[in-house]
Amino acid sequence: MPIRIDPWSAEMPEDYTKLLEEFGIQPFEPMLADIPDSHHLMRRRVIFGHRDFGRVLDAMLHGKKYVVMTGLMPSGRMHLGHKLVVDQLTWYQGQGADIFLCIADLEAYAARGVSFREAKKIATDEYLTNLLALGLDLSKCRVYFQSRSDVVRHLAFALARKVNFSEMRAIYGFKGESNIAHIFYPMVDVADILHPQLEEFGGPRPTVVPVGVDQDPHLRLARDVAGRFSDEFKFILPSSTYHRLLPGLSGEKMSSSRPETAVFLTDSARGATSKIKDALTGGQPTAREQRKLGGDPDKCVVFGLYVYHLMPDDKKLFELREACKTGGLICGDCKKRAIELMLGFLSDHRAERKRAHAKAEKISALATE
Repeated sequence: MPIRIDPWSAEMPEDYTKLLEEFGIQPFEPMLADIPDSHHLMRRRVIFGHRDFGRVLDAMLHGKKYVVMTGLMPSGRMHLGHKLVVDQLTWYQGQGADIFLCIADLEAYAARGVSFREAKKIATDEYLTNLLALGLDLSKCRVYFQSRSDVVRHLAFALARKVNFSEMRAIYGFKGESNIAHIFYPMVDVADILHPQLEEFGGPRPTVVPVGVDQDPHLRLARDVAGRFSDEFKFILPSSTYHRLLPGLSGEKMSSSRPETAVFLTDSARGATSKIKDALTGGQPTAREQRKLGGDPDKCVVFGLYVYHLMPDDKKLFELREACKTGGLICGDCKKRAIELMLGFLSDHRAERKRAHAKAEKISALATE
């Protein structure tokens, strides 16, 4: 049965290798040797695939202009799954990228029914404040709300001329009950991805979009549309990188709409502790069996927290993995260590958020194109 990936569903992909084959995504690992000071998410194969990243890497290595484009939908609280993209943006910023950051309030309205007023509040209090607190220099990014960008809306309308409903349904699975705003929204996303190449924003140049693999439908459509308008706009087909989705604490896709699945960046110490204590593991039923048979870190949500966020040192991570597999580490002790690291991070982040909020409000007020 063909795989369907959907930007708005709660399902987790089961076979990333099959995704590479079925959707024509290239494996990222062969690129690693040429990337200076590669991000730990790259080294650990969390970032596992790409489309045409070579042209972006060439620009990076030779000091040429290139763009990193991303969007965040302000429909709920920001969690560790969102942090994956922010960590990459911070790395790209250190590599000289020109970063475009879209606040996808039109998507929040079309797909989640979030009002524009509420989206602005969520974007300011959650996303912009957290991005600043995580170390992204927003003063060096082009930040905008979709609903305030005349350029994006007009480009979306113009590009829609060469896309029909059959194609949208084939890519996204839209059905008869889908509202028209939701059906048209992907064209806005395509305009987000392509508009940095318009002359007023610097002209055609390599553009990469770092996303979870669930967002690939948007990238496939954007690349197809860019090709159809290559004569008119001289678009370079956008590149993309794909990271594995951070499993939720209950094994599902981490989601703001299901609080039990996620560690939020604003969680209290008590809330984060309780969630990690209840998280699924790859351990044996008892401590005695764990010491004898060892655990399976690849099936453990808690080990995933170490891989994605809590343990940037590769050597320490490898030692932790081996201790789990050989029975030298039982799940209770592993969870205790994860809780300590998580609470340390959340405490530091809470202090950074307090310092960042006033600046986030100013950026939110000015974020337009």
